[in-house]
Amino acid sequence: MSAEINGICSNGHGKPFKIFIGYDPSEDAAYEVCRFSLQKRASIPIEIIPIKQSELRKRGLYWRERGKLESTEFSFSRFLTPYLANYDGWAMFVDCDFLYLADIKDLRDLIDDKYAIMCVQHDYAPKETTKMDGAVQTVYPRKNWSSMVLYNCGHPKNKILTPEVVNNETGAFLHRFQWLDDSEIGEVPFVWNFLVGHNKVVENDKSTFPKAIHYTLGGPWFEAWKDCEFGDLWLNELEEYQKSEKN
Repeated sequence: MSAEINGICSNGHGKPFKIFIGYDPSEDAAYEVCRFSLQKRASIPIEIIPIKQSELRKRGLYWRERGKLESTEFSFSRFLTPYLANYDGWAMFVDCDFLYLADIKDLRDLIDDKYAIMCVQHDYAPKETTKMDGAVQTVYPRKNWSSMVLYNCGHPKNKILTPEVVNNETGAFLHRFQWLDDSEIGEVPFVWNFLVGHNKVVENDKSTFPKAIHYTLGGPWFEAWKDCEFGDLWLNELEEYQKSEKN
């Protein structure tokens, strides 16, 4: 997999924090803005690795046929994160349709080694029947839990996530984390996976201010979602990213 390293002031942690971002060719701009927003605000060394299905297939790690309900190329390949991290240390997977507004160190500092994974445990049932560029919106238990996950890659339970299991297990088994007991799933504050159109900011309550915005129904990189809530923040970040590329 291609990787991009952002080496910023080491703070005693020797290895960069690995962040795997789901990549879909139809959402290249979303990936670039997500990556840029993470790197720009990081005060710790991070290593960003796109999960590209085409590369995984070339390496013989992914052979699953795409199902009708898969709205992105990384619907299932995301669960290869512990394998791709060599079952070592903690790593994060995140969908590409995120915009980070805070330092990833603040999220990493919430890590608790007693858990196999940690994520925002949304209670979310979207009303919309379609999302993004017309993709079907599916509703299932623990929806959006798997869109941003901190993986304890060395946890014995996560060693079940081999390429064979990721390619053959059901969506329910994977997206609902059925290889784990509930007690092994730690909770992260919702502001680290702030769902546009679902979560709300409460005035003067800083605990509700988003640290990572998730454009789960569609973002400004789709024409139909140019004017979505928080769309201006994403467009500003895109502009800054594009300027940085020219310099």
